[in-house]
Amino acid sequence: ATCGHGCKYGECMGPNKCKCFPGFTGKTCNQDLNECGLKPRPCEHRCMNTHGSYKCYCLNGYMLMPDGTCASSRTCAMVNCQYGCEEVKGQVQCLCPSGGLQLGPNGRTCIDIDECSTGKAVCSYNRRCVNTFGSYYCKCQLGYELKYTSGRYSCVDVNECVTNTHRCNLHAECLNTEGSFQCKCKQGYRGSGFDCA
Repeated sequence: ATCGHGCKYGECMGPNKCKCFPGFTGKTCNQDLNECGLKPRPCEHRCMNTHGSYKCYCLNGYMLMPDGTCASSRTCAMVNCQYGCEEVKGQVQCLCPSGGLQLGPNGRTCIDIDECSTGKAVCSYNRRCVNTFGSYYCKCQLGYELKYTSGRYSCVDVNECVTNTHRCNLHAECLNTEGSFQCKCKQGYRGSGFDCA
């Protein structure tokens, strides 16, 4: 095949037919192809046409990736989050692993939310709230213990008189009450039940 007019940046493929090298166009492949004007655009942010090629540039705070996209230069690794992070629209945000934690003033470490004092905790009437790091749990009120009865856990009154955990006087009787106990001095003795004379 001969191309009488020549193929400047390409090869002669047939009678006066040129196949242009990438980056060039025209009948004789003598014109530079403006890749920046192509659809889809070859660069995500900024494109600069060069002779036979083009260059991609990124906006401030971003770095050029091998595929021509721009990634935030503030990557998760650089921000140094305590529990990892996510990148949203080029912005890096540290994350906390549970709803009971919130980002601290530095935006990197997580601090505990005390659900017991903020009133976010929900415990049944005979249980009290105990705060933990990132959460809370409901513990039986004093005078009750957790027992597994009839297929579920519930807080059952502790009989201090039977378990001998009362502080009644030697000359007093122990009377169990719901969640507590009372001491009553035996006949012939007087006092509070803790002191009998």
